[in-house]
Amino acid sequence: MKSYESLIAHYEKKMKVGNGDGMKILLIYNPFAGHGRAGKMLPQVEEEFQKYKIDFDLHLTDYPEHGIEIVKNLRLKDYDGIVAAGGDGTLFEVINGCFQNGSKKLIPLGVLPVGTGNAFARDLGLHVSKWQEAIEIISRQKPRKVDVGKFSSHGQTYYFLNILGLGFVADVTKTAKKLKALGNISYTLGVLYRMLFLKTCKLKIEIDGKILERDNVFAEISNTTYTSNFYMAPAAKIDDGFLDITLLNKISRIGLLKAFPKVFTGEHVHLKQVDVIKGKKINISTDTPKVLTPDGELIGITPVEIECLHHAIEVFWK
Repeated sequence: MKSYESLIAHYEKKMKVGNGDGMKILLIYNPFAGHGRAGKMLPQVEEEFQKYKIDFDLHLTDYPEHGIEIVKNLRLKDYDGIVAAGGDGTLFEVINGCFQNGSKKLIPLGVLPVGTGNAFARDLGLHVSKWQEAIEIISRQKPRKVDVGKFSSHGQTYYFLNILGLGFVADVTKTAKKLKALGNISYTLGVLYRMLFLKTCKLKIEIDGKILERDNVFAEISNTTYTSNFYMAPAAKIDDGFLDITLLNKISRIGLLKAFPKVFTGEHVHLKQVDVIKGKKINISTDTPKVLTPDGELIGITPVEIECLHHAIEVFWK
């Protein structure tokens, strides 16, 4: 893969591409996504946008949260849409940049799944191997409204499109990040490794006014059905006005090992140790501070307030 500097030099001359007859988008592109595969694909992506007569302003991300900084400081009203090209982390940065931008109206969001984790794209029926289809969908300019998760932790507010987890799932994310070069299997390895250090915490959760207390292993708040390649919330819908809460409560290491394969099929929701609840407003506190993992990132700690923003943004969809 070309270095980041050479990519910048090559594409600065092509920041505005197209013939001006079609739509114009803001393209936030992570060249490091998919272990550098996204950077190698960029010429093909450019050609595909030209094929559909889509003008675009290209911005490459270079470091964590760079996408947030780029998006929040641009005039979004100059575009017909904004496209996040990368994985779920890139999408997380773009959505947060949009909400920090201050624009009166959020422009439609497009998803170009060229990263490692593409959970939100899967709920749109997209796969990393079908990135050309994603551009064709964007070209139709037929967005649909979807929900956005909002969370506040210790004075900071962020937004997510996929999931927000804490407890065991956050520990798994920490481990998986160190093994990211292995792809989605890094999360499976992370699960197996973290089982060795399995602990519960005292969790208090309020869901739309109803309070539950649990000896908890993890809590996952889902807007989408998938978490990485895990079918975490089979009943979740990204436009129903609810977030799906999955609580795994006290379980032995052997029990967790036996239950683990069920998360790939969604059968885990039938385990006696699992609570599945839908909610709009959720408050969570724990006896010891727990790191939060929104959309695969590690941001914030408990206590946390979470809310579903119904139809808060439009997404180019089939």
